[in-house]
Amino acid sequence: MNVTEALESRYTCRAFKPEPVPKATITEILEAANRTPSWANSQPWEIFVVGGVVLDGLRQAWLKNYHDGVQPAADLARPQSWPEAIQKRMQEFLAARSEVIGVRRDDDEARRAIVENNQRFFGAPVVVYLCMDRSLSQWSVHDLGMMAQSIMLAAEERGVASAIAYNLVIYPDLVRATVGIPEEYSIVIGIALGYAEKDDYQNSFRSFRRPLDEIVRFSGL
Repeated sequence: MNVTEALESRYTCRAFKPEPVPKATITEILEAANRTPSWANSQPWEIFVVGGVVLDGLRQAWLKNYHDGVQPAADLARPQSWPEAIQKRMQEFLAARSEVIGVRRDDDEARRAIVENNQRFFGAPVVVYLCMDRSLSQWSVHDLGMMAQSIMLAAEERGVASAIAYNLVIYPDLVRATVGIPEEYSIVIGIALGYAEKDDYQNSFRSFRRPLDEIVRFSGL
């Protein structure tokens, strides 16, 4: 599999098999991703990999917070609003996904099941947390974004599905308490890894992309 093939085949997996990913495979993925570039080779990422009984405990604590109505409080705050064009794309995405997976807007029970699946980390056997020192700026967040892409592409090459999700970091205090992440690190994003449950309806959707002539402006070419 080359890079273009990995980019084209990767998707956000929302249903994983319980089958564990061997530690050796995860190590291979991270070894490959460790070539990710960063500002002045600062390599600002601190990576925590969680699985097995530790992840099971975190998953149960996450679900309890959700059912208890604990409000999300991610270290990196989510946007409070979006530009109109972006909001429109997000709404179109949600509508298209709902149609493909067969969940009606008025089907509250089905929608609750989807949200709860998110709180279960999509059933993934592994979650990779990307963190950085709290003193760093948005430029280092950019570097962590590149690391996230590298991890997901390296995983795809090895037949390991992925889901990068804000929902995986909404309760950072639980992650710190369970995994032992130092307080001086911001927990920026989580990536669920595992083997895809390919027949699950939640994995039947593929999101659309804008055409290049809408997003690229050439100058001098």
